[in-house]
Amino acid sequence: MTHITSFFTRRALLLGGVAGTVLAACTNRSTAETSSAADSEYAETEWRELTSDEWRERLSPAAFAVLREEDTERAFTSPLNDEKREGIFHCAGCDLPLFNSDWKYDSGTGWPSFWQFIEGNLGTKPDNKLWMERTEYHCARCLGHQGHVFKDGPAPTGLRYCNNGVALTFKPASA
Repeated sequence: MTHITSFFTRRALLLGGVAGTVLAACTNRSTAETSSAADSEYAETEWRELTSDEWRERLSPAAFAVLREEDTERAFTSPLNDEKREGIFHCAGCDLPLFNSDWKYDSGTGWPSFWQFIEGNLGTKPDNKLWMERTEYHCARCLGHQGHVFKDGPAPTGLRYCNNGVALTFKPASA
């Protein structure tokens, strides 16, 4: 009898976790965004008024999946992972500058990684989709998903902003 009770307890726990994950995955972006994005100087921007169809017209299918549906590109597939020139990385959705090339480093993960961002240009929210809490970050202007931030980066911040390359564009510094 103890074995049966144990089985049902574990099963309920697993099903509860799956239900919580499905619920978190279905959470509306506008209600889940944190105050850092909702209260930013970009809160009244027209970028937040675009429909899914309008975004699909503006973005490649891969960029739409990442920026608008919070997908993740495969590791080591973005040419921006190997970008080493001086310049600025911008949001591929609305062209907001997000990262200076001086803040980029090779994290070995297969995604462009940065230890700092341009202040005021990213928002964050909790992400519980993989049965653990992570911190998702997004463009403060268009709310396009960029990636996740982890506490295993280099000094001076100790942070790693692990970005989807398809969510970025790169503009080299003028010669």
